Amino acid sequence: MRVLIHWWERHQALLYLLAIAGGAALGLMSPPAVPVMQELIEPSLMLLLFSTFMAVPLAEAGKGFRDLRFLGTVLGVNFAVMPLAAWGLSRFVMDDQGLLLGVLLVLLTPCIDYVIVFTGLAGGAQARLLAATPLLMLVQILLLPLYLWLFAGSQALAAIQIAPFIRAFILLIIIPLAAAALVQLLGRKTRAGQAIGETMGAAMVPLMMGTLAAVVGSQIPTVATQLASLARVVPLYLIFAVIAVLVGSGAGKAAGLDAGATRAVMFSATTRNSLVVLPMALALPATFALAPMAVVTQTLVELVIMVVMIRLVPRLARET
Repeated sequence: MRVLIHWWERHQALLYLLAIAGGAALGLMSPPAVPVMQELIEPSLMLLLFSTFMAVPLAEAGKGFRDLRFLGTVLGVNFAVMPLAAWGLSRFVMDDQGLLLGVLLVLLTPCIDYVIVFTGLAGGAQARLLAATPLLMLVQILLLPLYLWLFAGSQALAAIQIAPFIRAFILLIIIPLAAAALVQLLGRKTRAGQAIGETMGAAMVPLMMGTLAAVVGSQIPTVATQLASLARVVPLYLIFAVIAVLVGSGAGKAAGLDAGATRAVMFSATTRNSLVVLPMALALPATFALAPMAVVTQTLVELVIMVVMIRLVPRLARET
């Protein structure tokens, strides 16, 4: 079993790409599987994040909350610099209100869930990023209405509901985090707790593969129906990712952060809250029909980018 775990950890990037391809093929070739994969997204994400939190000493995460330099850098990059990039890129789809709102919704909201997983896979400071999650969530809830009003107008703002943010935070952060804290506590006293911790640590790669396949497979049929329209936003998302990596790297170095913290800033700047804002986009009126598909397209593009970043980011932010 240890040999198998070592093998899939060494080849995880390739396995993730295969999971993305497999999920896409299943979603396109088997329509009955699509709603099943849709239902699997939240449970698989909860398990994946539980596994991630189990690998993070939660006492260390508590210390990370007091790391004001890191927190300031993450907040500044996500809510001062990257919104400017989102605004500039969104000007290229101003002629379509659905695409405009979809692009803004997803690019203005930094990720709060699987970014922690990818950060850890690249050797980033996932404990510090975990500590920043409540602030990232709170600030984006407060600033999203303001940015939407400034960038898209009052009509777009009036169509938005905030409830999906709260639900996602409870399901994807609070519950897995509380479960991990409980198991870590039991692990200090019982063999059962230790066994759960070891099992979840070993299952990280298969859980990530399952999550990627479920997300891609459930969303790819929707994107396939509007390829011509959605092709316009793909280069915007790619450019955003390039800007985010460069900004995150530069900000980390300017703030004097170590390599692990700089990697975390780079991932946080790049990864967006697509799975959280998707319910918001789906609840929009028919005037914004392309908004949900623009959000889904960003998810598909970003997952491939994340797999590439697992290899790229450690080279850009090297340990000294």
